[in-house]
Order: sequence, then C-alpha cells, then structure tokens
Amino acid sequence: MLRSVLLYTALVLGANGAFAGEVDWQAAKEGGLVKLVPSEDAAPLPETTFTDPDGNEHSLADYEGKVVLLNFWATWCAPCREEMPSLDALQSELGGEDFQVVTIATGRNPPEQIDDFFKETGVQNLPVLLDPKQKLSREMGVVGLPVSVLIDREGVEVARLLGDADWSGEAAKEVIRQLTAP
Repeated sequence: MLRSVLLYTALVLGANGAFAGEVDWQAAKEGGLVKLVPSEDAAPLPETTFTDPDGNEHSLADYEGKVVLLNFWATWCAPCREEMPSLDALQSELGGEDFQVVTIATGRNPPEQIDDFFKETGVQNLPVLLDPKQKLSREMGVVGLPVSVLIDREGVEVARLLGDADWSGEAAKEVIRQLTAP
C-alpha cells in the first residue's frame, strides 16, 4: 500500500513539474503554428499606455498574473480579418482568470470602423483597445500586421508570431494550456 502511495505521489509531482508552464514549441509548430517563434532574452514589456474607445488608459501591467495573447491588428489588414474570428473563439473557450486575448488596433482605426469590422467578422468576445499613434506597437518591434505576442504570468514575452494563424486550433489551445498549467 505504502509503495503504491509513494509511486502515485511521485507520478503526480513529476507530471506537474514536467508540464508547469513548459511549452512544447516543436509540437505547436507541427500542429500548425509554423510561424510561432519562442522568445530568447526578450526585452521587458513597455509601460506604454493604450486606450479604449472611451479614452480610458490601460497598460500591459493590467494583465499581470495572467497569460496573455497580445494581438496587434488593424481594420484595413486582410490577414487580420481572417485571423480575428479564431482569436475570438480562443477567448471564448479559454479566456478567464488565467488567460486573456488582448487585441489592440494599432494606427488609424476609428471606433466605428472597428465596430463594423467586429460585426462583419462575428467577433463578440474581444476587447476594443487602441494604439492610434502606434507607440506601443513600435516599442514592441511590430513592423507588419498582424503580430501576436504570447506573454507569461510574470509579464515576460515567451513567443511571437508574425502574420496570421489559426488560434482556435488544437495546437494553439495546447500552447495556452501549457502556459497556464499550475
């Protein structure tokens, strides 16, 4: 009996240690996230603020303690139009206390055009956040759109994807599960 308890305890502790916050990047690439690049020695996240349509200021520090998929996009961006519904589905399925998709429209994106974009693409679960002067996107090295940045609970960039991706696919969900594991 004691032997079984010790074996079970070792398996549980070993499994938790093996999966806690570790991501199988190769499996993610093989699963369809071919453009996802793990970050090495990423710079600290900027403290630059961005706004919502009402003018309220926000910062990435607001999401501390959560895993964040930060997505820079624009209403005129065709790949963004393709990608946004999958980000919405990911937020709908996994968003909550541990994880948040944060979408920031960078550049000139009038709120009424964002509303139209969301209606046309069926987006219902994503925030409307704005970086009209592209200050945050520039500080984060965004040179094209869309760009998605995975940020861990400690506020550290762990991976980046340039271009669009299927964020509602199993590979993406598994990355988020691995990052949010206790």
